Amino acid sequence: MERQPEPELMDAVDQARAYAKADFSASNSLLIQLFQQHFPGLTPHRILDLGCGPADICIRLANTFADAEVTGVDGADAMLEFAREAIGRSPARTRIHVVCDRIQRFNDSQYDVVVSNSLLHHLADPDDLWHAIRRLTLPGAAIMVMDLMRPPTRTMVDSIVDTYAGNEPEILRQDFRNSLCAAFTPDEVSEQLRANDLAQLSVEVVSDRHLLVSGRLE
Repeated sequence: MERQPEPELMDAVDQARAYAKADFSASNSLLIQLFQQHFPGLTPHRILDLGCGPADICIRLANTFADAEVTGVDGADAMLEFAREAIGRSPARTRIHVVCDRIQRFNDSQYDVVVSNSLLHHLADPDDLWHAIRRLTLPGAAIMVMDLMRPPTRTMVDSIVDTYAGNEPEILRQDFRNSLCAAFTPDEVSEQLRANDLAQLSVEVVSDRHLLVSGRLE
């Protein structure tokens, strides 16, 4: 199945609300678990979450790493409204900051960790993510990017949507369906890394619908 791109931003209020209220605890917990497995003993100081959405992962990272400042970046202000509400309820709220900006423009730097979950498939040009990671990090930074991977057939897309979003509102089911169709395959992501001189990062399949890019920058 060929990739079918979707809009980069989830900036409609009803779309952002459905996403923010959905239960992504399993995949978000998986990201934190995989980070700790891939980078045991790491004590980060400045963590950047690209495409942070409603900031659940930002909050989980701040709770996991008590000495870290966490910055989340997202281009959809509608999504960040829900992020700000969630952060305001967190005991770690003084160490979590969110910024409304596109990753192509965001120009802060000096992060020793960059994570991203479910951003890559939204990008018209996937190189935007890999360029941002290069631009915003310190040498030796720990990188972890998790994203959906595109199934080979429409039938498999529908099966995954029914399995993991069968009881969700239709707006969320359609978003999930569109995202699966817009996602990249592991081979495509590996080629992106080679083209951006990031072959030191590895690609692995970590669930029936997720791939993971991880490693340290040289």
